[in-house]
Amino acid sequence: MTDEAERRRQHGTTYGFLAYLLWGAFPLYFATLRPAGPWEIVAHRIVWTLVLCLAVLLITRDLRWMVDLARSPRRLGGVMLAGLLIAANWGIYTYAVLTGHVTEAALGYFLNPLVTVALGVVILRERLRRLQWIAVAIGAVAAVYLTVDYGSPPWISLALACSFATYSLLKNRLGVSLSPLRSLMGETATVLPLALLILWWLDRSDATTWVGHGGLHTVLLMSTGIATAVPLLLFAAAASRVPLSTIGLLQFLTPFLQLMTGVLLLGETVPASRWVGFALVWLALVVLSADMVRQVRRSRRARRARAMDAQDERSDLADPAPC
Repeated sequence: MTDEAERRRQHGTTYGFLAYLLWGAFPLYFATLRPAGPWEIVAHRIVWTLVLCLAVLLITRDLRWMVDLARSPRRLGGVMLAGLLIAANWGIYTYAVLTGHVTEAALGYFLNPLVTVALGVVILRERLRRLQWIAVAIGAVAAVYLTVDYGSPPWISLALACSFATYSLLKNRLGVSLSPLRSLMGETATVLPLALLILWWLDRSDATTWVGHGGLHTVLLMSTGIATAVPLLLFAAAASRVPLSTIGLLQFLTPFLQLMTGVLLLGETVPASRWVGFALVWLALVVLSADMVRQVRRSRRARRARAMDAQDERSDLADPAPC
């Protein structure tokens, strides 16, 4: 690896770490937005994220793609559906934080990779490797165990995992090839009418906290746009610089931090029996991560072998055997 490639990889790892660190701190951030409720926070998040994205795109004069997107019903429909899914994910997560279910939210993001793999099998008919099957099986056992322990399915965890996994699957399947900033702009723009309707309804019901709770609260609600965009852009910068295996391992930082925040800082209690369920999920993730790392190494060795074969062929052509 050259010095330039090494620096690029190190910078990418730093960007990824910062992105997942910020996402992991979201429970504390959303707690500062009280007394705003989940609906109001999600609505403001949509509005101010859109404002921020639009400002950046206006400064960079990068708006032509919106016309092209509007002329492609299939891509526009994919962006609209993606916007609804990610808005639902935001809403469920915000509700979980504000109602004291941060640990359940963390469990949802631990389950997300397993649900993504399962959707690949069911919907895309993908073939799993042996370790992937083992990971999914352990994850299924964990889900059943936690359902019995809770007395009902962990709906918040499952809803978060399924909504984000479906969001990821949709973007992959429809091939909505937009940059992260454009994608965020398009998705928030499609759900803007819903956000405005929520804010109008809250205002009519005299339930809004936008005014009457001090200037700091108003600024914090406006800051939801920055809080949404910054980690996403850091993640995009990381994804273009480091191997997928590194991203895959870094992603577990967010739910781990959320879990620790819920238990150590927000006073949530996790019974001993529930830790067993978490341990099963972590075991499944260890197996899945081991398979991912092994597959990346195999692909890397195969590329090196092909490169060496190609070099040998070029050498043979350059130095023909004597007669």
